[in-house]
Amino acid sequence: MPRPSQQLHPAVPTLTPRLAATVLLLRDGPQGLEVLMTRRSAKASFAASLYVFPGGAVDAADSEAPKQPGLVHQRSGQCGEQLTWALAALRESFEEVGVLLARRADGSPATQADVDALDQAIGRRNTAEAFYTACAQAGLQLMVDEVYTLARWIGPLDIPKRFDTPFLVARMPAGQTVQTDEHEQFEARWIRPSEALSLHEQKQFAIMFPTERTLRRIEHFETVDDLIDACSEEPLWTYCPRGALENGKEARIVNDELAFGEIGLVTPHGQVAHTLEWQHERPVPLLRNVMRLTAPNANRMTGPGTNSYIVGTAASGYGVIDPGPALQPHLQKLFDATGGDIRFIACTHSHPDHSPGAPLLQQLCADAGKPVPPVYGVPHGPHSRADSQFAPDQVLADGQTLLLEEPDGTQHTLQAILTPGHTANHVCVALLEDELLFSGDHILNGSTTIIDPPDGNMGDYLASLDKLERACEAMELEFILPAHGYAMQHATTVIEGLRAHRLVREARVAAAMDQLPDGTPEDWVPLAYSDTPEALWPLARRSLIAHVEHIRALRTGD
Repeated sequence: MPRPSQQLHPAVPTLTPRLAATVLLLRDGPQGLEVLMTRRSAKASFAASLYVFPGGAVDAADSEAPKQPGLVHQRSGQCGEQLTWALAALRESFEEVGVLLARRADGSPATQADVDALDQAIGRRNTAEAFYTACAQAGLQLMVDEVYTLARWIGPLDIPKRFDTPFLVARMPAGQTVQTDEHEQFEARWIRPSEALSLHEQKQFAIMFPTERTLRRIEHFETVDDLIDACSEEPLWTYCPRGALENGKEARIVNDELAFGEIGLVTPHGQVAHTLEWQHERPVPLLRNVMRLTAPNANRMTGPGTNSYIVGTAASGYGVIDPGPALQPHLQKLFDATGGDIRFIACTHSHPDHSPGAPLLQQLCADAGKPVPPVYGVPHGPHSRADSQFAPDQVLADGQTLLLEEPDGTQHTLQAILTPGHTANHVCVALLEDELLFSGDHILNGSTTIIDPPDGNMGDYLASLDKLERACEAMELEFILPAHGYAMQHATTVIEGLRAHRLVREARVAAAMDQLPDGTPEDWVPLAYSDTPEALWPLARRSLIAHVEHIRALRTGD
């Protein structure tokens, strides 16, 4: 993690989330999958007046229940916390909506008469221990094996009441009737996920953010069996939303959204302070010693634009990574943000959206009477395009460091990692003290890097991925700051996922080549990239050719 001294926001205390469990009771309706939802009491201390799934806090008795002989029937892989979650969800479904997932001593499913008898014996608002004792005395076996784990939601760091809540699913038992407790839960309603979402958008069905996202994740399932078959003992997703600002309003971003990692970098303690809109007018502070200025060259290839990074402080002077294209207003903003005190410029590679701004930024320094910063990088390769020629003032060697130091001894050390593949002269840069990797175009957020032979080489690219993973482990690098897109967290996990994606794609290319051994790239692209919009196939063709070269090299042993 970055040094606390370089973080923009102070550490603040956060609450440890309380463990809870929620169950989505499901049935097959006339138009498809339906889920049971109820409205919370207006007087509730949490989620007042919102439509929710039944659920509540996990009790110590939930983890003790399996110790009672014959009380619990579970799947072989259902143990530990998953078993506790399922029991808590099963218990809460009885308490809140009068649904009991149980079996009689003769093996037949529990009926409405069993529910009514249990209700009469202990009521619906008794203790968890009383519930389990009453079930045992009635000869009921709790069918935890019919409860499946769907997801896990952990409350954001900034909210005053946090829960760690597994979302589970179960089929509504036949022959039972939903009966809300009329204390915490009211207005039981069977509803299709898509209908609930539509009503919510019309402001006629108020739901919490986790409920809304869960409904979106399950709305494509057509039947109960389809959804249950997709579940396993582990959550299909685990979300701990982070807060940020979009268009001046608070937004919640979950783990698989593009901006999630960047929020963790800028506001690791949960403050809702970081603005997510892309703009080109002013640098965006990521840390006290790192700013990002995005060039106004957004397009299909560059996404929101090329990210130029400013490293350092007024006390240390600054280094600029990837000054970007030859756009004078962008370069002027870089100059102004640094006060012209630029100690060096580093280019990750020679493509026209990365390096042409370097000599122009040098000229701005010279015109202002400032020392001219040297440009570091690797010269263009022999097969580089005409628009990608690059001759640095200083050639970066693998492992070479560039140092910025403040008068008090605080250092900001950048270390070069040569990573050919996207281009022959690609280099990444690590900010050692703050565990950051500036990845250039080798790793992007939201898209896959194009490898365009002959300057690009897939074998080199994959080898450089392996090298970067080793470097991230050795240097304990946590965040990746790409040249296009938001920062990403968990660097080694990102690299592992990217490598896996590339290898899956390569396997599809190899299968296409085997299917059409006399084919051409034009023949193979529709087969290997059938999951990609056809409009992108001309771009995909370039990476396909790189895969073909790599496959042929592997097959011939070259």
